[in-house]
Amino acid sequence: QVQLVESGGGLVQAGESLRLSCAASGRTFSTYAMGWFRQAPGKEHEFVSAVTRSFGTTYYADSVKGRFTISTDNAKNTVYLQMNSLKPEDTAVYYCAARSRIGTLYIPSGYDYWGQGTQVTVSS
Repeated sequence: QVQLVESGGGLVQAGESLRLSCAASGRTFSTYAMGWFRQAPGKEHEFVSAVTRSFGTTYYADSVKGRFTISTDNAKNTVYLQMNSLKPEDTAVYYCAARSRIGTLYIPSGYDYWGQGTQVTVSS
């Protein structure tokens, strides 16, 4: 089992920045990748970013590329999502997820463990 706890959400104005954190505990050595997804009201989970554990390869949705940066601190078992130049359309609940198996990183169903989510609200 892997436990994930997100933090760092909040209310900001358009153009500002936030950094989300996801602290992992438990069998973290078994994870293949960590991902961030978001869900706006009335919408499905949307892929935001992911990073593989072994090589640190990063992936981004087109909508956030150039504005968001995913990073890891393996010593702290923590994954970060630095979000710059935030837009109102970035408003959503952001979830951290862990995937055990090799495979596509863009689909929510491929992830085995999920955090409780943290709200990000961007006002115009």
